[in-house]
Amino acid sequence: MTQDEMKKAAGWAALDFVKPGSIVGVGTGSTVNYFIDALETMKDDIEGAVSSSVASTERLEKIGIKVFDANEVGSLDVYVDGADEINANNEMIKGGGAALTREKIVAAIAKEFICIVDHTKRVDVLGEFPLPVEVIPMARSYVGRELVKLGGDPCYREGVVTDNGNIIIDVHSLKITDAKELEDKINAIAGVVTVGLFANRGADAVILGTPEGIKKY
Repeated sequence: MTQDEMKKAAGWAALDFVKPGSIVGVGTGSTVNYFIDALETMKDDIEGAVSSSVASTERLEKIGIKVFDANEVGSLDVYVDGADEINANNEMIKGGGAALTREKIVAAIAKEFICIVDHTKRVDVLGEFPLPVEVIPMARSYVGRELVKLGGDPCYREGVVTDNGNIIIDVHSLKITDAKELEDKINAIAGVVTVGLFANRGADAVILGTPEGIKKY
C-alpha cells in the first residue's frame, strides 16, 4: 500500500470505535480527513461531532454532520486524531497542522483517544519531528530563550497564525526520553499556550496503517 492508502485504511478502521447516537471528537490532518470521509457513511447514526480545527469543522459541516462547541458537551465517548510522531508508550508529538491546543482540549474531554497513523509516524524516541509550541505573540522571544535552556533549537513558524490567534514555535534538535516531564516544563513557561507533546494524555489505542494492512494496539 502507498502512504495515502495506509492513511485511508487507518481512517476507515476508526469507525469501529464510533458508537451510534454519540458525539464524536474529530481531530485534524490528512489521516483524519479519511476518517471524516468514513464518518459520512454513518452521519445519520451519530448526534454530531466536536472538532479541533476550523478546517475539520468546515469539512464536517460540508457533509452534513452537526458540529458542537466543546462547551456544549460534558464528555465524548471517543476522540479520533492523528499524530506527527508516536512512540511505544503511545506518547505523541502533534501540532504539525497548528491545531495542538484545540486538539488537547478535545482529548481532555474524551473518554477514549484513538490515534490513527501510518507506520512512518511510529518512532523509538520522540523529537525527530520538530516539537510545536503554541505561544502568545508578545512572548515569542522570551519563550524561545527558555526553550534553548531546555536543549532545543526553536524556530518561529513564519506566516502561521493558529485558530486561537497565536503563533507557533517549532523546536528542533530534541531527543525526548521523558515526554511527560518535558511537557510539564514547557507548559510552565509564561506565554506558552500549550506544547504539542501528548504524553500526560496519550492515546488509549492506536490504529496503524502498514504495507501489510491495519494493526491495532
